[in-house]
Amino acid sequence: MYTSRISGLGHFVPDNIVTNDDLSKLMDTNDEWIQERTGIKERRWIEQGSPETSASMGAKAAKIAIEKAGIDKNEIDFIIFATLSPDMYFPGCGVQIQDMLGLPTVGALDVRNQCSGFVYALSVADQFIKTGMYQNILVIGSEFHSGGLDVTTRGRGVSVIFGDGAGAAILTRSDDPERGILSTHLHSEGKHARELTVESPSIAHWVPEILNNPDDLSYYPYMNGTFVFKNAVVRFSEVIMEGLQTNGLSPTDIDMLIPHQANLRISQFVQKKFSLRDDQVYNNIQKYGNTTAASIIIALTEAHEKGKVTNGDLIVLAAFGSGFTWGSVIIRW
Repeated sequence: MYTSRISGLGHFVPDNIVTNDDLSKLMDTNDEWIQERTGIKERRWIEQGSPETSASMGAKAAKIAIEKAGIDKNEIDFIIFATLSPDMYFPGCGVQIQDMLGLPTVGALDVRNQCSGFVYALSVADQFIKTGMYQNILVIGSEFHSGGLDVTTRGRGVSVIFGDGAGAAILTRSDDPERGILSTHLHSEGKHARELTVESPSIAHWVPEILNNPDDLSYYPYMNGTFVFKNAVVRFSEVIMEGLQTNGLSPTDIDMLIPHQANLRISQFVQKKFSLRDDQVYNNIQKYGNTTAASIIIALTEAHEKGKVTNGDLIVLAAFGSGFTWGSVIIRW
């Protein structure tokens, strides 16, 4: 059986910076309130009227990842695109990437696991490569949140959290059993699905209904924040330990933990639980907000560019989000 390794990374975020003070002009909030609860100082939002989308941002991140991997785009065998904010209800963004990048008629798969989307996508890609089916897989996480947020006082509990952006990785086959992705671990608990959700549009609740009821909140994200937080800190810890124990490792072996950037307080809680130093955990939610499926790959790309992820390091990726779904990836870089 082969091993899969990340051979190239790339990310893209819009130029438009939206600070907490900017949001205070749209809703009853302030910088202190947002930072205290989330750790976020600013986020990137696509400007209104811009042609940018989840797919176009993903394509820009992918081009960088392909270049960093040192491969020709025609060497990509498969595409996996993770997002909760696709350009269209269907088809998914994966086929748009195939067209935008001018790739061969390779398969394209979309993953709809929200905050855990990139972890799930990476796990799927890992299985395809380990079995020998594919050589190089393009994995993308991209989100266009700002177009679907309730940017009024009514929606402030959610809308201040999310940002736009994209990241991409090239996963490549390797013959080195000691380097690359060592294991992935995925879980779900659907009984809590409605604690973090966007209920519409759906086939049962289609778009024209909102025209008749502008107060219909089912088209905006809903989050039971306290309940989500309590579950997140437990599941993060469980799935990280599961990954470490599977590989005969302990928290002291971690060189870099890159958690999904949902809330800085969650990351700090997990860091404390595993007795990790500040330089062993990478957080960038302060400047990007929660970019959902894009958050881990953007953070991983930045950490690598800054030299915080180097050859031989043990890297742990972990995510928790809507579904509930959660997972971890253990990597020997």
